[in-house]
Amino acid sequence: MQLFLTQGNIIVSNSFPVLYLSVLLVFASITDFRYQKIPNYLTLPTILCAMIYHFLFGGVQGVLFSLLGLLTGFAVLILPYAMGGMGAGDVKLMAAVGSFLGAEGAFISFLLTALFGGVYALLVILYFRKIFKGVFKQFFNTLLAFALTKKYMPDPLIKDKNKPRLCYGIAIALGTFTYIGLNLSRYEFI
Repeated sequence: MQLFLTQGNIIVSNSFPVLYLSVLLVFASITDFRYQKIPNYLTLPTILCAMIYHFLFGGVQGVLFSLLGLLTGFAVLILPYAMGGMGAGDVKLMAAVGSFLGAEGAFISFLLTALFGGVYALLVILYFRKIFKGVFKQFFNTLLAFALTKKYMPDPLIKDKNKPRLCYGIAIALGTFTYIGLNLSRYEFI
């Protein structure tokens, strides 16, 4: 998505998507951090707003742009969700971001989100290394069993209130803010 519109020699900032996404991502990060949940009342109206916005400024092509972004945002996180690595709110948040930024913006935001998420996860693991010692051993045993039997047999999930949880909404916010910042500085993505 172009965050700048060119009208003749004048460059006009298209600030509504940036402002809307900024507010959304701040609130989503706060609720994710406090409650480990990103509510539908944040994500679903965002998708509708993005569709209407892109329809008003791009007609049917704008809606297709928004829909492809939504599908891309959804697709990049559905597998980690299906494997139990994140919540449905994270998937819907990435889809909502994609509905404003389009397919390319959603994908690049996802790549940046993955980088921030990896650093975030590493910091959590280092800080809580005693708790994660057993988790890595269990993961290694599951991986070894899969390599030997070619059957994936996950261990049952045990909810442990003491085990730290990643608030991936924060990583999504950081990745999206980085994408928007690079886009506003006219960084050329390949």
